[in-house]
Amino acid sequence: QVQLVESGGGLVQAGGSLRLSCAASGRTFTTYAMGWFRQAPGKEREFVAAISRGGGMTDYADSLKGRFTISRTNPKNTVYLQMNSLKPEDTAIYYCAAATGFASTANECRYWGQGTQVTVSS
Repeated sequence: QVQLVESGGGLVQAGGSLRLSCAASGRTFTTYAMGWFRQAPGKEREFVAAISRGGGMTDYADSLKGRFTISRTNPKNTVYLQMNSLKPEDTAIYYCAAATGFASTANECRYWGQGTQVTVSS
């Protein structure tokens, strides 16, 4: 089992940046592909980004390409989401997730963190 704890969320002005971190427990971190999802009030959870077990392959929601970057540091059991040029519509709870295979849908993810709130003011 993997436990995931997100951090790094907060309030930022439009145009600013944030880096989210997700720390995973256990010694099996490298057996999981990782992903970030987000859920805005009144909306369904949506895919943000994914990264393969070794970090060599990434994928992004089309609307976020060029602004968000996912990365991972396996010795530290941590995955990151660098978010630049933030917009008010990026406001959401951001969740970290672990999947046995490279996943871009919530249904494919086995473990979830509790989420971290990101609020972008205009």
